[in-house]
Amino acid sequence: MSIVKINVLAVPAEQREVLEQRFASRAGAVEGSDGFEWFELLRPLEGTDQYLVYTRWRSEEDFQNWMNGSMKAAHQGTAGGEGGGDRPKPAASGSTLWSFEVVQQASPK
Repeated sequence: MSIVKINVLAVPAEQREVLEQRFASRAGAVEGSDGFEWFELLRPLEGTDQYLVYTRWRSEEDFQNWMNGSMKAAHQGTAGGEGGGDRPKPAASGSTLWSFEVVQQASPK
């Protein structure tokens, strides 16, 4: 079965729009990755400043290949062939990665 990675991002209220715009402009960076199955950016509604970045992968190996390949290059500012240059300030003030293995699932009938 698949694996799920949830990146928990602490995002101050004044940075929410910045974070959402950055994800909107990510130009499908993960969708073409081998083993990628799903992505969702979840905005908190109440009681927390934590966004959840949900991704689902065919295997841990596929996730690690993405992390060590195109994701790493994009976050270092080298995906387009240019050096890091002036990188924008991060919108999140903290990040925690949760990992899960899918053991059961259901879809609408």
